[in-house]
Amino acid sequence: MAYWILKTEPSSYSFDQLEKDEHAVWDGVKNPVAIRNLRAMAKGDQLMIYHTGDEKSVIGLARVTREAYPDPKKKDSNLFVVEIEPVKRLAQTVTLAAIRADKVFASIALVRQPRLSVVPADEKQWSRLLEMAGG
Repeated sequence: MAYWILKTEPSSYSFDQLEKDEHAVWDGVKNPVAIRNLRAMAKGDQLMIYHTGDEKSVIGLARVTREAYPDPKKKDSNLFVVEIEPVKRLAQTVTLAAIRADKVFASIALVRQPRLSVVPADEKQWSRLLEMAGG
């Protein structure tokens, strides 16, 4: 199992909307590195949903329900989507400032490549994020 952080502007698609929908096709990823990360996802991989914009916080947990496949809405064969479902809202959000302040995250792309929308996390980083979110 792998761990990922998916970034979204809450005015475009929020964790609240994912909870309401109960299932989503995660699309709109265009960066080649982010697409490569998306294509590396496997069914059951764990996700954290990160709100960009004014919030800049990890909000909730989700999981991959269907591995990457070509985006059916686009004619570009290089664009892929995955399907996800919400797991739960975090007890407390984890801000980007708190993440940046913690040495565990010195190498995470969330900090090093702030424009990347699909970010891998290692097991230590994942565990620390869960701890910071209140378990």
